[in-house]
Amino acid sequence: MPRRARGLRTRTAILRRSVDLASAEGLQGLTVGRLADDLGMSKSGLFAHFGSKEELQLATVEMARQIFIDQITRPALSAPKGMPRLWSIIDRWLAYIERGIFKGGCFFTAASFEFDSRRGAVRDRIAEIMREWIGVLVRALEQAQKEGHIVRDTDVTHLAFEIQSIAIGGHWASQLLDDRQSYSRSRAVMLDKLRSVATVPITSSSNNLRPA
Repeated sequence: MPRRARGLRTRTAILRRSVDLASAEGLQGLTVGRLADDLGMSKSGLFAHFGSKEELQLATVEMARQIFIDQITRPALSAPKGMPRLWSIIDRWLAYIERGIFKGGCFFTAASFEFDSRRGAVRDRIAEIMREWIGVLVRALEQAQKEGHIVRDTDVTHLAFEIQSIAIGGHWASQLLDDRQSYSRSRAVMLDKLRSVATVPITSSSNNLRPA
């Protein structure tokens, strides 16, 4: 294997571990030294990939974003436009947290709380990614509206905010209160919210919608 390919593979493995550590222990506590100890590597070896704590944090955020895209948004695009695609996004989103893809639950919810009052490049990038995610929800809602699956006068920006808030509440209850039903409850609340504005029946799978 060429040296560059080996280096990229090593960097990817390091970042996948750093995402797990950061999701459970926080990005602020993620340092080259802490990661080196966890991986059994030398600090100098890690510094060859990341020259500073901030660079490591930013690279970890980017890795978490890529995992999120691979697990949720990209597969959801295979669903038909409208409510099926919207629900695929939401359902995959909750399922990926429930499956424990990140050791500490939802990486971006945890990182958002941790950095909401910390100014700097890491906070700015997290905020940018979260705006990007809200945009995904809004566009999926708009498409469902365009397809006639959501009533025309629905404020989709408001609805996207509600959906995001419900998910954050589920994460909070799961992580802090050890509520094992929090994500299924969040899913049920989201279904109720969507059904209140939908013009088509919605099931938990939502693969075969028909006009109401």
